[in-house]
Amino acid sequence: MESGISPTHTADHQWRQQLDHFVKANSQELAALAWGLHLQDPDSDATLGIDVEPTPHFITCPRAALITLNEKVDNQLRVMMGVVENHNPEVEVLLLGISQGQIQAIQYQPQPEPPQCFEDVGDDVDTLLDRLEARMQGAITA
Repeated sequence: MESGISPTHTADHQWRQQLDHFVKANSQELAALAWGLHLQDPDSDATLGIDVEPTPHFITCPRAALITLNEKVDNQLRVMMGVVENHNPEVEVLLLGISQGQIQAIQYQPQPEPPQCFEDVGDDVDTLLDRLEARMQGAITA
């Protein structure tokens, strides 16, 4: 192979690139969804995730599960765990992308902030979930 890039590396890069593209294209609605979920359960310590396989769909990642995963991989997720621990849902969005045994944290500060995004979008959480998952399935391939 002349490029020096294996097919596995290309596939790994592809889902991450597609996920980044999806998040950028849907940042306001993702912020609205994240805030809507926070309003439904303000005491939850779960992080919103996107599992790419078998088809892209939303999941929640409880902090206890992330801590266990970090322990199983010899604390290699410590930077991501710091992001999770310090996440402020009022001003930023945090998503965890999961595919092919890998995890990617995506964090951004939308303008306006998540509470205003939720108000501006004006849809409930179920509507946002359905609409965004349908878009995801057309935009992200494992």
